[in-house]
Amino acid sequence: MTQPTTQPPSGDAAVDLPTRYQPADVEGRLYERWVAEGRFTADPARDPGRPAYSIVIPPPNVTGSLHMGHALDHSIQDTLVRRRRMQGHEVAWIPGMDHAGIATQNVVERELAKEGLSRHDLGREAFVDRVWKWKAESGGRILGQMRRLGDSVDWSREAFTMDDDRARAVRTIFKRLFDDGLIYRAERIINWCPRCLTALSDIEVEHADRDGELVSIRYGDGDDSIVVATTRAETMLGDTAVAVHPGDERYRHLVGREIELPLTGRRIPVVADEHVDPAFGTGAVKVTPAHDPNDFEIGRRHDLPSRSVMDERGVITEPGPFQGLDRFEARPAVVAALREDGRIVKEIRPYEHSVGHCQRCRTVVEPRVSLQWFVKVAPLAQAAGDAVRDGRVAIHPPEMAARYFEWVDNMHDWCVSRQLWWGHRIPVWYGPDGETACPGPDEEPPAGWTQDTDVLDTWFSSALWPFSTLGWPADTPELKRFYPTSALVTGYDILFFWVARMMMFGLYAMDGAVPFRTIVLHGMVRDQHGKKMSKSFGNVVDPLDWIDRYGADATRFTLLRGANPGGDVPVAEEWAQGSRNFCNKLFNVARFALINGANVTGPVPAELTTVDRWVLSRLNTVIAEVDAHLDDYEFAKACETLYHFAWDEVCDWYVELAKVQLADHRAPATRRVLGEVLDKVLRLLHPVIPFVTEELWTTLTGADTLVTAAWPQADAARRDAAAEAEIESLQRLVTEVRRFRADQGLKPGQRVAAELDWAGSPLAAHEEGVRTLLRLTVPGDGFAATASLPVEGATVRLDTAGAIDVGAERRRLEKDLATARKEADQTRRKLGNEAFVAKAPEAVVAKNKDRLAQAEADIARLEHQLAALPAG
Repeated sequence: MTQPTTQPPSGDAAVDLPTRYQPADVEGRLYERWVAEGRFTADPARDPGRPAYSIVIPPPNVTGSLHMGHALDHSIQDTLVRRRRMQGHEVAWIPGMDHAGIATQNVVERELAKEGLSRHDLGREAFVDRVWKWKAESGGRILGQMRRLGDSVDWSREAFTMDDDRARAVRTIFKRLFDDGLIYRAERIINWCPRCLTALSDIEVEHADRDGELVSIRYGDGDDSIVVATTRAETMLGDTAVAVHPGDERYRHLVGREIELPLTGRRIPVVADEHVDPAFGTGAVKVTPAHDPNDFEIGRRHDLPSRSVMDERGVITEPGPFQGLDRFEARPAVVAALREDGRIVKEIRPYEHSVGHCQRCRTVVEPRVSLQWFVKVAPLAQAAGDAVRDGRVAIHPPEMAARYFEWVDNMHDWCVSRQLWWGHRIPVWYGPDGETACPGPDEEPPAGWTQDTDVLDTWFSSALWPFSTLGWPADTPELKRFYPTSALVTGYDILFFWVARMMMFGLYAMDGAVPFRTIVLHGMVRDQHGKKMSKSFGNVVDPLDWIDRYGADATRFTLLRGANPGGDVPVAEEWAQGSRNFCNKLFNVARFALINGANVTGPVPAELTTVDRWVLSRLNTVIAEVDAHLDDYEFAKACETLYHFAWDEVCDWYVELAKVQLADHRAPATRRVLGEVLDKVLRLLHPVIPFVTEELWTTLTGADTLVTAAWPQADAARRDAAAEAEIESLQRLVTEVRRFRADQGLKPGQRVAAELDWAGSPLAAHEEGVRTLLRLTVPGDGFAATASLPVEGATVRLDTAGAIDVGAERRRLEKDLATARKEADQTRRKLGNEAFVAKAPEAVVAKNKDRLAQAEADIARLEHQLAALPAG
């Protein structure tokens, strides 16, 4: 741990600090120095007795750039790891990127399109080479942007989900799952993107309400007719049954019989199935097993044929008049044909309903029966749920656990194959006679056999992240020291995408050892009105823009100050400006302290003034509070506590009172206390705002770096209730007199003569400080008090004659008083009207009572101010 080693000469230290803080002059220089000196590098062999602390960054997409969500997520993680580093832990914060299969392939295909080429023109091997080239030249911008934010990650351990070590991990776990019967290939209905031409897992489909139409169609005729409703009329071409509930008396006579499917001439059966809700719609549903997941299950239960009527691009393939039409062209055409045939019973337009979209390209997803690879999740999901239920993994905030259980307890088998070329190719080979082999990572596939053409879902490889980044499947020192990782920090929006999958694979691969001990979930960053940031709304904020204008510290502080557990984080530019002002305030007070000889040399003296004892008492309370907040992941509360202590108590009160002490015999002790307070405050703030604190602390202490300085420990012996009570009394006195001065129209810096009658109050010892804070001069000859304020057991008599325009002030107060009296009279009459009180809503009556109380308080205040004015 780095400790202060030398003390700059009194009064000269501030020469090393410019008169104004410029983040751009500091941040890049400090970050590169930290990295060059290895301040963030983890060593599993270093001091085995030290506790270990590890976090893996949710790997951003190789196509991505830093956005506000990343900035929040990384600021939280950096706060955690910087604090643990200062607490003496061996910290491994591991960075890396995800290969982002669909997104990256789309990017490179768009680049090829500009050249008039497609991936098929290149062929698979050349296309993959092209993607690797793009990754080397253009991918991973976000890693450099993480440096701008100040991420204290161990860059020597940077990983990529497609690098050799991660590829070996993927092959290893696939082989193990395959041998254990937990991976299988089957024809199932899956989510299909007609744009990306690949299968999608449930979590890669985003649902949004869209306006469509609900069409009721009559199948069959006469007593053999039945009405069904659909939002996707084109799929009726692939119907192979109509289903009703077994207990629905309306259709009992039809069950087991066949009816004619309109437009096709085919006859399809009516089946009874418990899945049908007899109270919904007509109580009858069309069954299209090839184009709806619920219908697929009904089809399996009743051995119905699965009739696909679309190709992979969503084009109708069913022979007839609609063949060759896109699905969205076919929909109105089918409805028109049914209408012409007299089959339309009812049309509701617009009809709002939920529609699934591809997460990457926003294309409407099409359910489709396809031969795919699946992970059998039941035993894995059970283990993932049990790890949270039995307390091995804690979810923070705890109320988010219900959402986690809702997902893992109802998880469907995971479709892990993707019809892409960029990604981990499925390590399965097929023989000439249909044989299947899955060789391990150190085994060669059978000669002449053909490898599966699909790749694995991107989330498959990122699910291994907590242990593959530590060297698994090798038994590495890193794995022994840093697994399980200490915490996972991520947005609640990918609780299902990533967290549950890491839990399943971690427990499976690591023989029941959880991948992390705590899951810390934060919300989304929104604008100041709570609105989601969106380019279409025009409210997107680029964190790099804020870093350029206000600094990384201000950007981080703004985000963390709004980071309540699990809640969304609103941000506004004026808040970033306020955070920059806070950093400037710290810089200015540190510069003042250094100019006045603040130091960290030697122990704090035992004999101290009440003011010094008060600030040290408050400091130790704040240390304990910040520790408690950070232990509970209450980042907003920790920031608020530090902000108000540093600005309100240290800068606005202690420094002003210390100015008096620095001018007399108390100066040596006060310099040491001032140094002590700044030392501890900068340490406490360092995990949140690392750059300005490093610059100031190293100047104050002469030490090499704050990165590994010891985290402050609260000292109960420094708690001083009597000193706190005395200074709180002084603060109330000063605040009351300031309020009176403001009411009288006196400017804050305007000096006023005053007598202070302490009447034995202990605050008499602070008279010089009180006069300094209130700009009160010692009375001279001719002093005549025009106002007398009894406050905190003392009396403050002021001579405001000549300090204000008495006539103008009297006229202003009288005008305000007349307005307040008129308001009170009107409100009293209204409340005195029995009819109004009896008929008006309770909230309206209460509001009028509040208005009367406020008006009466204004009258009393204004009358008091008028009485306090000097005559004339």
